[in-house]
Amino acid sequence: MSLYVDVQKRLGEFHLQVMFENHGGILGLLGASGCGKSKTLQCITGIEKPDQGRVIVDGRTFFDSEKQINIPVQQRRVGYLFQNYALFPNMTVAENIACGVRNGPDRRERQQCVSAMIERMRLTGLEGQKPSQLSGGQQQRVALGRILVNEPDILLLDEPFSALDSYIKEQVMTELSEILAAFGKDVIIVTHSRDEAYQLCQTIAILDKGELDAIGPTREMFADPGTRAAAILTGCKNVVAAYKAGPGQVYIPDWGVTLHTGCEVRDDLTAIGIRGHDFHGHGTDNVHAITIVEEIEQPFEWIIKFRYTTQAPDTMPIWWRFAKPDRPLTLPDKLGVAPRDILLLYR
Repeated sequence: MSLYVDVQKRLGEFHLQVMFENHGGILGLLGASGCGKSKTLQCITGIEKPDQGRVIVDGRTFFDSEKQINIPVQQRRVGYLFQNYALFPNMTVAENIACGVRNGPDRRERQQCVSAMIERMRLTGLEGQKPSQLSGGQQQRVALGRILVNEPDILLLDEPFSALDSYIKEQVMTELSEILAAFGKDVIIVTHSRDEAYQLCQTIAILDKGELDAIGPTREMFADPGTRAAAILTGCKNVVAAYKAGPGQVYIPDWGVTLHTGCEVRDDLTAIGIRGHDFHGHGTDNVHAITIVEEIEQPFEWIIKFRYTTQAPDTMPIWWRFAKPDRPLTLPDKLGVAPRDILLLYR
C-alpha cells in the first residue's frame, strides 16, 4: 500500500500546503488546533477540493489538478471516521452497520456481512441497541464497523478519542490498535495528543500553521524532533533560542549558559530543547547552579520549576520533572543534563 498527498488549499487567510508520502502502516497527523489536520483529510476524501496538487492512494489517482482528475467522494472508497462518529440515533447497531454495506449483495449476503462485522467488532449481543444505549467505546466500534464493512482502500480517523472520557480512553486505544492492525492498509489518524500518536502510529507528520513541519518514524521523531514545532508537539517543555558556540557547543542567551552537545552543531541552529525528565542532580555533564522558584505536586510526579543563577529574572523558568519515589531528601542547588539529551532544533 502507498499514499501520496501533495495539496494546496487557500481558505481566507489560511493557506494549507502539505506534501507527504506513506507506504503502509499508520500515519499520525499531529498538530495544534487549526493547523490544517482535518482539512488535509477532507482533501483526501474529496469533501474539500484542493486548489492544486495530487492525491494518489495505492496507485489510484483521486485528484490531479494538472490532469483535471477529481474522482467523486462516493467513488474514492475512503473510510472516514468523524469526531462524533455520526451514527444514526434512531437506528440499531445492526442497522447502522448495514448502512455501510456496498450496493450489490442481496439481502442474505448483506446480513452475512453485517453479522460478520458485528462479531469482528465484538458487538455480539448489542445488535438491537441504539447508539444512546452504548458506551463511547462501543459507539466507536459501531462507527468503524460501518466503515470497514464497505472494505475501504484507506482509513481516515479524525480525532477518534475526542468524544471519550479520559478514564476509558486507554482501553479504547488498545482495542482500536488491534482493529487497525487487522485492517492492513493505509491509515491516517488526526490528533493533537502526543500520547495517542506515540501509542498508535508508526510514522508522525507534524503540521504547523498549514504546512508540513517534519515527518519521520514515531520513535525517531520523539528522540530527535529537529524543529521547534516538533519538539513542542512531542511534549518538550523547555524550548529556548540558542546558537552555535563551537563544534559541539551551544549558547543559550536567556539562560546565560553554554552546553556541550557531544555532537556536531550546524551553523543554522535556532533553538535547543531539553525534556523535563532529562535533568539530573548527579553526574558531571553540563552542571550549572540553579535557583528553585516553584514546586508542583502531581498525582504521580513532581514538577520543579527553576532558573539558572545566570538566567535573567524576566525569562521563563525551566521545568524539571521526576517520579515521586525519585524525589531526593534535599533538592539540589545544581542540575546537569547529558549531552545526548540536548535536542538541536534548526527551525
